[in-house]
Amino acid sequence: MGSTIGQLHLLKITINNFPYISLFSSATRHPEQISLMEESVNFAKGYGKVDPDDDESTAVPCQSPSPRRCRTVTVTVIITVLLFAIIIAAIIGATVVHHPRAKPSEPEQSSPAKSAESIKAVCAVTQHPDSCFTDISSINSDNAVDPEQIFNLTLRLAVNELANISSLPKTLISKSNDLRTGSALRDCATLFDDALSQLSESVEAMHGGGGGGEVVLTEGKVEDLKTWISAAMTDQETCVDGLEEMGSTAVDEVKMRVQRSKEYMSNSLAILSNMDSILEKFGLHLH
Repeated sequence: MGSTIGQLHLLKITINNFPYISLFSSATRHPEQISLMEESVNFAKGYGKVDPDDDESTAVPCQSPSPRRCRTVTVTVIITVLLFAIIIAAIIGATVVHHPRAKPSEPEQSSPAKSAESIKAVCAVTQHPDSCFTDISSINSDNAVDPEQIFNLTLRLAVNELANISSLPKTLISKSNDLRTGSALRDCATLFDDALSQLSESVEAMHGGGGGGEVVLTEGKVEDLKTWISAAMTDQETCVDGLEEMGSTAVDEVKMRVQRSKEYMSNSLAILSNMDSILEKFGLHLH
């Protein structure tokens, strides 16, 4: 007689006048598994008994003259058969029950607070830490925490600002009637174009060899970037110096307009010069 209790199956049988209850997992609730149990039980129930219709040639194996010994043999056989049936049921159940594989954990997203802390640590080596932090945070849409990524943001700021003022010398030329000032401004236009080219080359070098836009900064690249950024800063200073020598009235406006660009490049250069120590604070190193 079989019944179900919760998620378990209960099979009650009587073998040689001894009641026996078999309990097995609901995971094995299949017709072929129950049939296997019933066959094992029928085998055990028939063991040691004689069908009344059979003759004496089919006598039971338990022919010992000792009733106690006969009973011991019967119990041993029953236990063996039931253990065998339980093992088979467990094996079948293990093949039926499937546990879903846990999904791999998603990479942890960088929090704004953690990103802000990283930016402050990087900007601390610059001459303008407060404005450095504010300006980088304004374009930090990805919550960057890696110092190399943060440096790349300072480089973007410098390139964008220099691109915005690259047309300034030509604009001032059109407004000036002074030949000497015009000559100095034409020199500035050439210098600004060269500075922008230097910074653009720096941006390309930051992504070269990484694949997929990944920032890759090596020791060799650090030296190249320092050279290009320094050259761009020199171009701007040369422009201002030339206007001052000519006594141009445009010098003050040019100085004011290049100030932010100069500050961005100064921040980038300071971060590069201290990149080893910055990475060490983050437990990182150059590629």
